Amino acid sequence: MALRAAATTTPAASRGLRALFSTFSSNFPFSPPQPQVEKPPPAEPSTNLFVSGLSKRTTSEGLREAFAKHGEVVNARVVTDRVSGYSKGFGFVRYATLEDAAAGIKGLDGQFLDGWVIFAEYARPRPPPPSIQNDNTAGGYGNYNGPSYGRNNM
Repeated sequence: MALRAAATTTPAASRGLRALFSTFSSNFPFSPPQPQVEKPPPAEPSTNLFVSGLSKRTTSEGLREAFAKHGEVVNARVVTDRVSGYSKGFGFVRYATLEDAAAGIKGLDGQFLDGWVIFAEYARPRPPPPSIQNDNTAGGYGNYNGPSYGRNNM
């Protein structure tokens, strides 16, 4: 009983627990470092658009219909999961001209499609694949050039 009464008369109890753990009211001199994340430069304008934030139910036909309102769509493709067949949440739309692509971004970036907010931007080119070094010194599983432990040498 005495502990409960002592706990309620402390200054921290009068301020509340939120004030105790708040970073704004704390006199602690340390502030955690803010992450320095560099945003990639914007992609160069092209006729190919990257569309993200798609619903799992969005189809390539639905994506084509939505973007066709803003210009001539050459191709529209929703990337789907191989097993379930549902959308992975992103896709690509290719317009006939740069002006149509710019109109598509302006018209649909941040808009709703199938109940989800979608984001449209110019697609970045695919990075080159990592070079595979063909040396016989690499070890590990799947290395058929190394010693044959347990394999029949025929």
